[in-house]
Amino acid sequence: MDLSALLWPKSVALVGASDDPEIIRGRILNIMRRHDFTGRLFPVSRSRDTVQGLRAYPSVTDCPEPVELAILIIPADAVAEELTRCGEAGVKAVMIITSGFAEEPGGDGGDMQAEICRIAAHYGMVLAGPNAEGLTNTAAKLCATFSPTMELDGAPLVPPWRSDDRGGHIAVVAQSGGGGFSFFDRGRPRELPFSHIVTTGNEAALESLQVVDYLIDDANTGVIMMFMEDVKTPGLLATVAEKAVRAGKPLIVTKIGRTDAGARAAASHTAALAGAYDAYRAMFRRYGIIEGFDQDQMVDLAMGFSFHGRRLPAGKRAGIFTASGGGGGWLADACADAGLTVPELDAATRAKIDPLLPAYGTSQNPVDGTAQIIREKGYAEMCEMIAASPGIDMVLAVASARNPTGWRRERDKLLRVGAEMQKPIFLWAYTLPHPDVRELLSQAGFPLFENMRNCAATAAEMADYRAFRETYLKPVAVAARPDDGRYETVAAALAAAGPVLCEYQARGALAAYGIGGESSVLATSTEEAVAAAAAIDGAVVLKVQSPDIPHKTEAGGVAVGVQGGPAVAEAFDAIVAAACAHAPDADIHGVLVQPLAGAGVEVIVGVHRDDQFGLMMMVGLGGIFVEVLDDAVFAPVPVDAAAARQMIGQLQGAPILEGARGGPKADIDALIAIITGLSAFAADHDAGIDEIDLNPIRVHPAGEGATVLDALIIKRRKP
Repeated sequence: MDLSALLWPKSVALVGASDDPEIIRGRILNIMRRHDFTGRLFPVSRSRDTVQGLRAYPSVTDCPEPVELAILIIPADAVAEELTRCGEAGVKAVMIITSGFAEEPGGDGGDMQAEICRIAAHYGMVLAGPNAEGLTNTAAKLCATFSPTMELDGAPLVPPWRSDDRGGHIAVVAQSGGGGFSFFDRGRPRELPFSHIVTTGNEAALESLQVVDYLIDDANTGVIMMFMEDVKTPGLLATVAEKAVRAGKPLIVTKIGRTDAGARAAASHTAALAGAYDAYRAMFRRYGIIEGFDQDQMVDLAMGFSFHGRRLPAGKRAGIFTASGGGGGWLADACADAGLTVPELDAATRAKIDPLLPAYGTSQNPVDGTAQIIREKGYAEMCEMIAASPGIDMVLAVASARNPTGWRRERDKLLRVGAEMQKPIFLWAYTLPHPDVRELLSQAGFPLFENMRNCAATAAEMADYRAFRETYLKPVAVAARPDDGRYETVAAALAAAGPVLCEYQARGALAAYGIGGESSVLATSTEEAVAAAAAIDGAVVLKVQSPDIPHKTEAGGVAVGVQGGPAVAEAFDAIVAAACAHAPDADIHGVLVQPLAGAGVEVIVGVHRDDQFGLMMMVGLGGIFVEVLDDAVFAPVPVDAAAARQMIGQLQGAPILEGARGGPKADIDALIAIITGLSAFAADHDAGIDEIDLNPIRVHPAGEGATVLDALIIKRRKP
């Protein structure tokens, strides 16, 4: 979508402009004038000939030249008529600041929003909003917003030393206007360069992901922050996120609506319906989207990528330099919490550093140079020496940034090292930084963090992003689906079955994909159950089979560890009686008889259809882990072996599968085979299924496989 008229307009009409800078209609014009917009600006007012010293026009049709962007801040019930006038005048894009549309429950807001969409589509106009807070394009000095964050009192929108073509500028796209401009407000004092801030409000027509798609192509934009309430067109998330990965432009996203309260807030604010957070998180993981949870954390993440986007750490080995032994140890702990390692420096590097240190210093890592080495060598040279170690991927320095005198003294070194360094260097200020120090470090190319944990976490996220992207961009050979008839066999079985396939039916379908093929027999009488059990060596399990009784244990429909003919007969009769009592109208197909499985770790694997993003794979540890600790990981289908292994590793209880506390290591390869087989089944038969549950799977010790203890398939309901 071409958004140039919205984001790079040569002429802007402000419809509803006011002389009063204290009200929103006047504040927008006042802010726009402060920043010397490079295009033409036309106030539109029906009541005044001049507004804030500029000639005003009664209508967009009366402006002396064609208007590319119209900003509407007039009563909601007048917007449709004005939008039609804009269309007739050839306006290419409209930003509607006005609220009072679909975000307000009841009334005519929803109908008015639908009407403005129809008008915009009729005239082919780009429509942003309504209920937006405007936008900013710093290169064009276009600040079409009433946000007070743009009232900079003469300060430049972008630090002068970041106004060149080095890239690394930060774009913000937000459904929440206040949230979007707050990132700029917190980032600009950190000397961060922003390219755009775009708020999308209700997203009646233009979606935030469409804006992101456009900004990925902006040469100066290197990282994009998003304040996301929902995704109107789910397919856009994968498409745009993949484009960002390929362009090497990380997306840093906060998604509200993770809780019931958050979801209510999203709906009341912009008429958004927050999607299931687990599905969003799964999509974020699949496409390398970095999730943030508060403003400062997100700004710090963006700062790291802005400064070091072209030299991402190649690994997670951190070198630490400090003049404070305690500070170095504290930062080392933060690095460990973030998943970084702090290895001892190699002998050659230590041999170069040791002669510079006083007797009470150390070069092990953290390198404690004490205050003496700071005075003699400075931060830049010491960080450079540590970065030269082949066993280090990045350097984190603990600094006092309160007094600018020493920093000014090593200005030339800072500028040289900043220009020549191949590995990223991050600084954490344990004192509040002096503005001159922050400015100098920004010029030299060093991100300065005030939050120690954010410093370490940013470095780790950047290493993860590089690793993710390198893996993602590797060409992968896609194996053709085997022409062995399994697809047709399963499709026929699904078509013949009712809405729910109980275990014996599900096993029959899944067995074609190598899942759940354990021996079992459906018995429809006591005699058949006894005969089936007699053919099995050892104790058996009996389970009622009915599409109307998905939770068999609750219905008294399961008997475990039964052995011997009389016991089997008694268990069969008891199960059928309990099931009939629990659900008198249930269609009971019989009782499944199968061997008692050996010991192992219980895992749940399943697939469910998310309303927005389609089929999602779920892997979780059974029992208390999934029920109480919510220990489950989701990923969009398809899931290959590498992704399956990663999902297992992300479980809180993963150490149990690895043999924690002296226990045997579980057969993780067998579990991966089940996950990938189920993924292939789900992908092949996407149109026909809504849910699959393999609950539980017992994963036996390594080399002994895994047993599917129960299975259920729910066919696709009406789309």
